[in-house]
Amino acid sequence: MIIIVDDRSVVADAYRSSFGREGVSASGLSAFDFEEWVSVAADEDVNAVEAFLIGECEHLQTVARIIKSRSTAAIIAMKEQKSLSATLELFAEGVDDVVAKPCHPREILARIEAISRRVRRSLTDVALTEIRTFRDGRDPLVLGEPLNLPRRELRILEFLVNAKSRRVTKAQIFSYVYGLFNQDIDENVIESHVSKLRRRLRERLGYDPIESRRHLGYRLNCRSQVSDD
Repeated sequence: MIIIVDDRSVVADAYRSSFGREGVSASGLSAFDFEEWVSVAADEDVNAVEAFLIGECEHLQTVARIIKSRSTAAIIAMKEQKSLSATLELFAEGVDDVVAKPCHPREILARIEAISRRVRRSLTDVALTEIRTFRDGRDPLVLGEPLNLPRRELRILEFLVNAKSRRVTKAQIFSYVYGLFNQDIDENVIESHVSKLRRRLRERLGYDPIESRRHLGYRLNCRSQVSDD
C-alpha cells in the first residue's frame, strides 16, 4: 500500500492508476486530507503503508516530519525540478529519496525496496533461507526455486515475510493488498487468498508455514529464518 500526497488530484490519480497496473494498491490524498487522516489513524493502518510519495503540496517539509513521527516506511519526494538547496532541506526533514518527475512507477518501487532493505538490514542480519521475496515483480524463491503466484497471493506473502514472524491481522493484510480506503471489496476475501497461498507453499515446502489464530491473525513460521531481500 502506497499513499501519494499531492494537492493536484489529477497527478495523484495518474500515479495511483500506474501503481495499480503494477499490482500495487495506492491512494492519493491532498496535504490537508493527509494531515487529517494521519492525526487520527490507528497504528495498524499507518503500519500497513509501505511507502509515502510526496508531490506538490504546501508545507511539504511538515508533511515529511509528520510521516517520520509515525512510520518507518520509505518517504520519497517527487519534484518537477530538483535543486540542491531544496533537496538538502528535504533530506534534513527525513525524506529518504528525491526523484525528478516524470518517474516510472517501477523505478519508484525499486527505490522503495532499496530503502526498505536498508532499514531491515539495520535491524537484523538476514541470511538466505527458505523463502525470499523481492517486491519488484519477481517471483519469490521457495527452497531456491521460483514459485509463480497470482498477484494478490504474492502481495500477501511479501507482507508476511516483511513482518518477520510477527503476527498480523486480516485487516492489516487487507489494507496492504487492497488499500486503506477500499470499501468495495469484502475483507473476508483475504481468507480465501491465504488458504490458496498456504496450499501452494505446503506443496513446495512439505509443511504449512503460515500459522493462523482466530481473532489474532496470521504469522509466517518457517522452520528456518525467512528473508526479504
